[in-house]
Amino acid sequence: MTHVDERPTGGGSGPNSPDKRLWNAGGRTARRRTVTYADAGVSIHAGEQAVAMLKSKVKRTTRPEVLGDLGGFAGLFKLDMSKYKEPVLASSTDGVGTKLVIAQTMGIHDTVGIDLVAMVVDDLVACGAEPLFLLDYIACGEVVPDRISEIGAGIADGCRYAGCALLGGETAEHPGVMRPDEYDISGTGVGVVEHDAILGKHRVEVGDAVIAMRSSGLHSNGYSLVRHVLLGAGRMRLDTVFDEFGHQRTLGEELLTPTKIYARDCLDLMKEADLRALAHITGGGVPGNLSRVLPDNADAVVDRSTWRPQPIFDLVREKGRIDDPEMESTFNMGVGMIAIVAPADADRTLAFLAGRGIESWQLGEVVEGTGSVQMVGSHTRG
Repeated sequence: MTHVDERPTGGGSGPNSPDKRLWNAGGRTARRRTVTYADAGVSIHAGEQAVAMLKSKVKRTTRPEVLGDLGGFAGLFKLDMSKYKEPVLASSTDGVGTKLVIAQTMGIHDTVGIDLVAMVVDDLVACGAEPLFLLDYIACGEVVPDRISEIGAGIADGCRYAGCALLGGETAEHPGVMRPDEYDISGTGVGVVEHDAILGKHRVEVGDAVIAMRSSGLHSNGYSLVRHVLLGAGRMRLDTVFDEFGHQRTLGEELLTPTKIYARDCLDLMKEADLRALAHITGGGVPGNLSRVLPDNADAVVDRSTWRPQPIFDLVREKGRIDDPEMESTFNMGVGMIAIVAPADADRTLAFLAGRGIESWQLGEVVEGTGSVQMVGSHTRG
């Protein structure tokens, strides 16, 4: 993370030295006060302090391929070419969206970094790529070291869960553009996959099984609608406790539940089963994302009766009086990742995921069609 240095304000013989005087027509000298970067609202020292606080966390994400240390002009990663026959690099970039507003309102900043990593690495693994490293970008109205450290610590934790290195990043202070307590974050990740192991629609066949992996909740999509329905029109408080959420959880705590990271589990699943495709369920929901991995001659039939969405989805739907198609095109509805596997490997896939502590079930199957998702049946509610 880098910042521009402040202009020096001490003594010396340079053009900004106090010994240099301005001549004026009255024959008098006038003192000139040097304007510093800090006068414009940017604190270099706060940025350096935030980086120092993060170093130990970032170090825990390192991989053998990482060269150098945090603080260089570029992150260095030496790819071991002997491990691959025909490596293909994959890249993905994303943010967390307006879920950040909830974090800023509650003053909880150590979970959104996990969300950021999840959004990036689970897109990478959807094509079969192993996430190698991630770069982050934090823009804020004011660098508060503790807050930046909390955000960065969450990003580092997410990278550890995903098995990728946090290779570097940037923190930019934007006074006058963003409020002092406001920030936005984004990340870019790079992964690698063997050319003949790339997952996708070219592998999917009629008869394949569609397996769902349970989400941890809303994940990081649809929060503009959530905020409008619950906090705007609904005038609900973030500190309200809902028994439906369990363990005396507040609405705010539920909304800040970190996004589940599936990357390592999916990579290991590729070794255990004939995995044809993965669909990361983000904006667009199950229909919008599952259709991205279907060939033109096949449809996926998804049976809603096979699962019940978490209570937060019922709350949003009821408070906003939102119809089912709108809910399904906005939210994941309890499904965070979908695997399409050979029919003979359906049970093996479910057993493997259960062994990894991931709730999963057969969501449907692939049938002849035109590349669409057929949503059938109804969710169990109550």
